[in-house]
Amino acid sequence: MTRENVLLVEDDEVFARVVSRAFEQRNYAVSHAHNSAQAQQLINSEMFSYAILDLNLGSETSLSLIHPIKQKFAEIRILILTGYASIATAVEAIKLGADNYLAKPADADEILSAMLVENASVASKTIDKTQLEPMSVRRLEWEHIQRVLMQNDGNISATARQLNMHRRTLQRKLQKKPVSK
Repeated sequence: MTRENVLLVEDDEVFARVVSRAFEQRNYAVSHAHNSAQAQQLINSEMFSYAILDLNLGSETSLSLIHPIKQKFAEIRILILTGYASIATAVEAIKLGADNYLAKPADADEILSAMLVENASVASKTIDKTQLEPMSVRRLEWEHIQRVLMQNDGNISATARQLNMHRRTLQRKLQKKPVSK
């Protein structure tokens, strides 16, 4: 039985080790990169069926890897993982060619399901009443900030100017975890 290759781009060493071990137990071969440069080297030297990309890699984003991955491997499935999920980044990732988007924390089974099944993160969960309630003002603010930040390619100063907000205030808001509702 041949093992399918998975590209894992994750800067959290412990999380990467746990995911790699879990996937290898499920008969996948995992190649791990800590940043975009290492990922690019792996993309150029190996063949992959799947890619799992952590959205935030320290000071950079993995969104720039989607195009080169799709260009080299037309049939590859790409999953974006993030601890700072927002509608804006999910939409941007899907527009760029990612197949799915999953918020951390997630275990190996959730990651595998999201990687294999289109829209697994939505399909595997039943819609309950809380999903139909409108977002809070704090959550709407978080989503708006994320959308404007994406429009400015992650530039904090330009985003702060566009939002008529002091740069340090924006940085403090971005350091906080997003509110769930």
